[in-house]
Amino acid sequence: MSPVAATLLVLAKAPVAGFAKTRLTPPLTPHEAARIAAVSLLDTLDSMSRSPVAHHVVACTGALAEAEYADELARALGDFEVVPQRGGSFGERLANAHADAARHGLPVLQIGMDTPQIGPDVLTWAARELVLRGDALLGPADDGGWWALGLPTPQAARTLVDVPMSTDRTGELTRNALLHCNLRVRSLPRYNDVDTFADALQVAAESDGRFARMIHQLRRASLATR
Repeated sequence: MSPVAATLLVLAKAPVAGFAKTRLTPPLTPHEAARIAAVSLLDTLDSMSRSPVAHHVVACTGALAEAEYADELARALGDFEVVPQRGGSFGERLANAHADAARHGLPVLQIGMDTPQIGPDVLTWAARELVLRGDALLGPADDGGWWALGLPTPQAARTLVDVPMSTDRTGELTRNALLHCNLRVRSLPRYNDVDTFADALQVAAESDGRFARMIHQLRRASLATR
């Protein structure tokens, strides 16, 4: 079967202790929180690599050499096209990452690194929908944000520079920005992403990769010390 004529893009932040997933501390230590971020990214990369999509791009920021599981991440990223994130605000980095990924001339489906429960079947289906329908795709998250953004062309991503990120209205405002670009916006299934430890427990219950195993280990260790 021929690969889906699209590009999968993930925006990734180096999982460095004290800089990654800080809302998990407490109850986790900074190193534990960064390890959670690392295994979440590794699970995401694994799902991407098993998705039969034409191109796989990772836009990175931060010092990967200082990250938890740095060697394993370096090996995993060897199978991807890696580009640096460019810009000051997250909206600017988002828009520039879409522009970089769109250099292949194909629609771009972008995901984050904190939904490790999403496997290759969902990613492949979403990429195929993006190609076949030609509409924008938005995957709502339980916290009011979004976990996936599919764009047939990168121009609309420029409008996201002014959309406030990490709020309970980010998904709504992103949809409005895309509609103002005269795009039809279709919704993907809703998923939870990992911001808090309660989120991590819920996501771990829905997945079976490295992320789930680490969360279960940390939870058992916590219960054992009570």
